[in-house]
Amino acid sequence: MSNSKSATIGVECIIPILRVDSVAASIRYYVDVLGFKVDWGSERDSTFASVSRDRRAIMLAQGEQGQPGTWLWIGVEDIEPLYAEYSAKGVKFREQPTNYPWAYEMKIEDPDGHVLRFGSDSKRD
Repeated sequence: MSNSKSATIGVECIIPILRVDSVAASIRYYVDVLGFKVDWGSERDSTFASVSRDRRAIMLAQGEQGQPGTWLWIGVEDIEPLYAEYSAKGVKFREQPTNYPWAYEMKIEDPDGHVLRFGSDSKRD
C-alpha cells in the first residue's frame, strides 16, 4: 500500500554531519585550507556549525553525533584546479587524482580522519 501524499513531498537537501574533536579547529581547516565559508556557528563558542562551498553544506558536530572516519563523495566540475589549490596548501592526500570508470577523483583526509572524495567526470584516454 502506498501513501500518495508522501509521493508529492520533495527532498530539499541532504547535509552530512561530521563528528569532530573541535569545531573551532575544523572551521579553521574547512575555511582556511579547503575554501569553505561559515554559514553559522563560530570558532569561539560553538559545538555545532555549518560550513559550505558553492552552497553545498557540511555540518560539524563536536563529539556528539556521527562516527569518526566518515567518507563523503563531493562532485566538482574539474578536480585538477582543486588539486593544485589543495597541494599548495599542504592538504593530506590519501590518493592523488586517479581515473576510474565512474569518476576522476582524489581523496583527502581532514584533521578528524574524515575522507573527502572529490570527483569529476572520468578522463577519456
